[in-house]
Amino acid sequence: MQRGTERLRQRMAGFGPALPWPHRGDLWRASLGAALGLLACALMVLIWPAGAGLYLVAPLGATAVLVFCVPNAPLAQPWSALIGNMISAALALVVLWLTPAGPWQPALAVGGAIAAMMLTRSLHPPGGAVALLTVLAPEAALGAGPLYVLMPIGLTTAILVLAGVVFHRFSGRVYPFRLPPPPASAPAEAQPRLGLGTEDLEALLDEFHQSANLGVADLGRILAAAEREAAEHRFDGTRCAEIMTRTPLRVTPEARLRDVARMMRDHGIKSLPVVGADGVAQGLVQQADLIDGLTRQRGMGPMRPAALQSRVTAGRIMRPVPVSVPQDWPVGRVLNRMAEGDVQSVLLTDAAGRLSGILTRSDILALLLRGAGARPETGASGASSGA
Repeated sequence: MQRGTERLRQRMAGFGPALPWPHRGDLWRASLGAALGLLACALMVLIWPAGAGLYLVAPLGATAVLVFCVPNAPLAQPWSALIGNMISAALALVVLWLTPAGPWQPALAVGGAIAAMMLTRSLHPPGGAVALLTVLAPEAALGAGPLYVLMPIGLTTAILVLAGVVFHRFSGRVYPFRLPPPPASAPAEAQPRLGLGTEDLEALLDEFHQSANLGVADLGRILAAAEREAAEHRFDGTRCAEIMTRTPLRVTPEARLRDVARMMRDHGIKSLPVVGADGVAQGLVQQADLIDGLTRQRGMGPMRPAALQSRVTAGRIMRPVPVSVPQDWPVGRVLNRMAEGDVQSVLLTDAAGRLSGILTRSDILALLLRGAGARPETGASGASSGA
């Protein structure tokens, strides 16, 4: 009995609400935006010369739902809205012209409109309503002829789309949707490295038949967020400060290359932080940078080793500060930084930008071997700066 009740509950769950509760900001943006968009259309109809064929059509309400409620959806983009509604109106007119009146006209108009929208990559659900409205109330469409496609359908849809562009710009949304570039102040880690290009994301959407429901940019952001969450769960929320090497060896920007090379050799390390007199991290010198500096000074051509050792400093060959992250970051968030190029170490800083530690690939590997579930002891303090 209990199992039967549970199976019935699971089956009936599909008939319940599928959407989560709306966020307060989305609620007012969607309702206010749709109201203002349709008001703009109504005002245009009001001031338009009488008898010129401009009036509101019911499917505009459905277009407003898409444009103002889900502005990121492919079905809501300007091309889909404008071309989808217009081509559906045109297809319905063709059905009216070529077929006798009868119950088959609505079916032919809507089915043909869907095919036409898919072939023009302009699938827009209200387009089906435009086609149905046209054949159910054909007098206005037949009276206007081909102009019906442009006015009222095309012009009122264009006004609604333009209202959406303006409204979303002032309300903080992006429409037409495009993935905005990360702000200049955002850390380089902010965009996780998915390893998937646009073609790969498009192939995934096509494989799961979701191309009409989700855009490539949205899918990329969702996968990136999932990747970040998975990385953080993998390390059980371990923070960089918990495993970093504290008080690592460091050099000043004025340090000579021979001194940097001697420190790396004597302590068996592969990287050294470069820190100013105020303790603020300025960069990182890795073995590859040192070798490059010992063979060629940038901008001065080949030089003799003796001359290099006396003239080139750590500040000239170091990698700049973008290799640093806050020490309170989860370890999972720095994995993308470690995967960039040949970065072997990441500097950890406090709120003021002062060097507080260093995290190396060896530290990450040790954490993986120990298992994320068992928190390791704080990273080895003292001299070591990088393996």
